[in-house]
Amino acid sequence: MAEITTLFWDVGGVLLTNGWDRDTRRAAASRFGLNDEEFEQRHEALVSALETGKIPLDDYLARTVFCHRQSFSREDFKAFIYAQSSPKPDSLALAHDLAGKYLMAAINNESLDLNLYRIGKFGLREILTAFFSSCFVRLRKPDPAIYRLALDVTQKTPAECCFIDDRPLNLEGARLAGLRTIQFQDANQLRRELAEMGVVTAPALPAA
Repeated sequence: MAEITTLFWDVGGVLLTNGWDRDTRRAAASRFGLNDEEFEQRHEALVSALETGKIPLDDYLARTVFCHRQSFSREDFKAFIYAQSSPKPDSLALAHDLAGKYLMAAINNESLDLNLYRIGKFGLREILTAFFSSCFVRLRKPDPAIYRLALDVTQKTPAECCFIDDRPLNLEGARLAGLRTIQFQDANQLRRELAEMGVVTAPALPAA
């Protein structure tokens, strides 16, 4: 088995909380008094274009939320979206420990505005050297093409790469491209499975 030289990371659900998933959209619908069913239908119609950078967040909101007169502003709604993001400290600490020892990059699905916000807010440039985000590369997981693109750009073989994601379907797409995979559950489980692959990490900190 080839030695691991490269770690590809999902962001939402692994390093950070999810940015704009079903739960956060449901919370937004409740907070702002939206028709949840209509909002979700409109979201599904536009999410691919949003996450592949074909439409900006403002256009998405104009067609999902502000297609009706609202009592709140677009800036209020965007502030709510951004406020839903928070770090996963144990995962970030593990990634920091590995930075510089391995080539590390993100492969994630996210809209441009939210992706740039989260990269800057949570210091992801200090950990990851490249971002194969759907909004940049115009491809979305689980399409095997996004993983093949990451391999082409980094000039790595699939066998020396591991992709970490919390969603089985995304891992399936990575395996179709030949990558080794880990389904993320928590930082300690990830640390153990990386160690089994020969990836050297610092020992886990004892529970407080």
